[in-house]
Amino acid sequence: MYHYTVIQWLFFFYFYCFIGWCIESTHVSIHTRKLTNRGFMRGPFLPLYGSGGIMMLVVSMPFRDNIVMTYLAGCVGATILEYITGVTMEALFKVRYWDYSNQPFNFQGHICLGTTLAWGFLTILMTEIVHVPVEKLVLSIPGQLLTVATIALTVVIVIDFALSFKAAIDLRDVLIKMERAKLELVHIQKSLDEIWASANAEWENYKEERERRREAREYRREVWNDEINARKESIAEGLSVRMEDLKSGIEGRLASILSLAQTKPSGYHEAVGEELAELKEKYTANIEDGKRLSALRNFFQRDLLRSNPGMTSVRFKEYLDELKNNLSRKG
Repeated sequence: MYHYTVIQWLFFFYFYCFIGWCIESTHVSIHTRKLTNRGFMRGPFLPLYGSGGIMMLVVSMPFRDNIVMTYLAGCVGATILEYITGVTMEALFKVRYWDYSNQPFNFQGHICLGTTLAWGFLTILMTEIVHVPVEKLVLSIPGQLLTVATIALTVVIVIDFALSFKAAIDLRDVLIKMERAKLELVHIQKSLDEIWASANAEWENYKEERERRREAREYRREVWNDEINARKESIAEGLSVRMEDLKSGIEGRLASILSLAQTKPSGYHEAVGEELAELKEKYTANIEDGKRLSALRNFFQRDLLRSNPGMTSVRFKEYLDELKNNLSRKG
């Protein structure tokens, strides 16, 4: 059984956070052939490894003399920790910092059989080999010195975590705003399609149709947030279109309607001109907002993307890929 003080447990946690950062950063740097500060935080700490290290020590306590049970306890405990952490982070930040979707026998992309089996061997390695000299080192440090060092590390890590958490939340908000910008383009395209569909109607019928569309636009504004949150099937279909195709379609439809309006009575031209001007203004503003968002000017958000090249997102894949591509071009 491990009999440690709270300070000692906390120091072990920080120590394994650091060791995990060294392993991950080295692996990713070799894989990408460039130095990478791996992880969620800016400093040399990976909380998942620290949590995993402490978890391995705790779950193996009852089975110190049984290597098979130690292995099984490590498999189960680490897998549960990895799954809970993955689900929680995706729910908070709308992205995945690791993804096993392409691995066999995975569950929701958060865990997979291969990693689960590896966790068991790592638990044996941890309890039988790694932790033995680490324990001797920590227990040899004078209590007062260890307390001061642990408190100092706590302050630094809490500040780092707070800044990293804010950067992750801000990045999530950027992705949501990029989706909203695309949804606005979908609405613009639908409005243009309605104008085009009624372009060949008689003048009297057109005025009635125009009033109906005005009421429909007002209704869409009222339910805007509900459409975003619910992601209705029709909206999802619109969002599945590539951004460049959507822009091209809107610009082509604008040009076609303006050309057709020249052949209509002057009253038609004046009536539709006001509506088209409004839609064109919205389109221009939307494009500018999209460029500003995808530029990702915030240093901490850019650093977060660089530190996690394997970051993925189910819902925001298109926008996350755009941010990564822009960042790569700048780099």
